[in-house]
Amino acid sequence: MSESALEEAAVLSAIYCGEGEYQLIQVSADGGVVVEIKTCVGDVRRVELSLSFSLPPQYPLCPPDISVTSPVLSREQCQDVRRKLLEQAAALPAEPMVHQLVCWLQQSGAVTSEGDEEAARVEDAGGEEWTTVLLLDHMRSRGRYVKMLERWTEQLHLTTRLLSGRWILVLLRGARRDIKEFCHLLKTVKVDVDSSGKKCKERMMKVLCERPFTFSSSSKHGLASQGSGTKRSGESCFLEKEYQSTLELTEAFQEAGMAEMYQQILPLPTL
Repeated sequence: MSESALEEAAVLSAIYCGEGEYQLIQVSADGGVVVEIKTCVGDVRRVELSLSFSLPPQYPLCPPDISVTSPVLSREQCQDVRRKLLEQAAALPAEPMVHQLVCWLQQSGAVTSEGDEEAARVEDAGGEEWTTVLLLDHMRSRGRYVKMLERWTEQLHLTTRLLSGRWILVLLRGARRDIKEFCHLLKTVKVDVDSSGKKCKERMMKVLCERPFTFSSSSKHGLASQGSGTKRSGESCFLEKEYQSTLELTEAFQEAGMAEMYQQILPLPTL
């Protein structure tokens, strides 16, 4: 049986200490540890969820199995929440993750009730699409980092351009709530390594500029069409570009249809 699972179960019982919030369902040498956490999520109206996490003997080297039930969501909606949780679990490093998954679910907007879906339709109709410029602090484990950014771009249906040079900049376009989730993931998921080689989160990421997206001739062939990259479903796209000079960086913003935003972020921080 995984000692990590037993230790995590004890920690979870202390975190979710409200009446009926936490229950230890099973402790078995063969089947591992099973815990159930009850929580409420949702923006428009609170949705009650029961989350069952099955931690196998190999945990956390392999992610937990998860089941989701709710008195107000349909079976299909519960399955959709389960799928999103499993995808998030697969993206996390091999370490205790149950509390992190619950926090992600509470903050990500991944659960939608009928009221939430209607609000989202109104928001989309109102043109809630934004462009954002992020500054990353470091990218030591480049392969892992880029793979994670590309995965989030696909999952959140964003258009993303990674500009690497003296500064590491990320240009984003998409629904504002999805951009916020992208930023949240950067600060909560271990995407890189520190100077000692230990896995770390992007806590020093800065939002340099953000504003509503305006479709114009300058942006018509911007983020989603310049450079080489792979198109994603829902018109998402991830592109990479390296620049050697300030002039090339300026041109990259112009190609992305974000020349005005480039002027807004100047002067860039001294490294």
